Amino acid sequence: MRKILIPALLAAAALYATGPDALDSGGTPVVVTPLASRTATASGQPITLPQKNVQVLVSTYDIAPGATLPVHRHPFPRYAYVEAGTLKVTNVETGNSNTYKTGDFIIEMIGQWHQATNIGDGPVKLLVIDQVEEGAKNTELRQ
Repeated sequence: MRKILIPALLAAAALYATGPDALDSGGTPVVVTPLASRTATASGQPITLPQKNVQVLVSTYDIAPGATLPVHRHPFPRYAYVEAGTLKVTNVETGNSNTYKTGDFIIEMIGQWHQATNIGDGPVKLLVIDQVEEGAKNTELRQ
């Protein structure tokens, strides 16, 4: 029994130690790098999800240097991964700003008016994920 228990414990310890780096069944290493873990939006709101018929929308944005997006808000959660560039997002209701650069993950504010400006020398490239009620739009422009 002891001869079986020790190898089993060693195998379990090896699996636990490599965790997400050992997801490939063929022995090729797979590296998982956590990018973000948050429970609140950029303005400190708790993240709330649509309550019915959730639809996930994925898009890319290319924002030219110096470009400023119009003042807008999102009724549903929006997440963005900055693939390239530097983006300044300003909450026009509070005046608070956050600057995001390549590799940052943004959890956008919900229902608050804000705008974003590319403050870098090159384009900002974003991978954007929206969670909306099916058929709904997730951007409302301020009139």
